[in-house]
Amino acid sequence: MDEQYAALCRRSLAEEQARSLSATDGWAHVDKDRVHKDWHDLYSEMASHLAGARPEDDHIQLFIERHFEIACRFYVPTRNAYIGMAILYSEDSAMKEFHNSYHPEMVDFLGNAMYAYAQKRL
Repeated sequence: MDEQYAALCRRSLAEEQARSLSATDGWAHVDKDRVHKDWHDLYSEMASHLAGARPEDDHIQLFIERHFEIACRFYVPTRNAYIGMAILYSEDSAMKEFHNSYHPEMVDFLGNAMYAYAQKRL
C-alpha cells in the first residue's frame, strides 16, 4: 500500500469515528465490556490458528468477518476506514502491544487479513 492511500485510510478512520462518537454520545449504545470480551475471545482463538496460515485463507477471513462485526457495534466503517483501523493497530504503540500480546505477529497478520477482507468484502 502506498503512503498516499494509507494517509487516506487514516483520515477516513479519524473522520468516521469522530462523526460516530458525536452522533452516539461517545458510543453510549455500545456494551464496551462485551466488546472487549468478544475481541479477547476472537484474538485468543485466532492466535492459535496463525501457524502456516495466510491472511486471505478462508478460515482466517472468518475470524476477520467476526472482527468486522464487532467493530460494527460502534459504527459501520467504510473500506478505507477499516483499513485505517488496521494501520492504527500497527502504528499506535499501545494498540500494537495489546494485539501482539495474543501472538507476537498478530498486528502484522491481522492488518494484512483486514486489508484482504476490506478489498474483497467492503
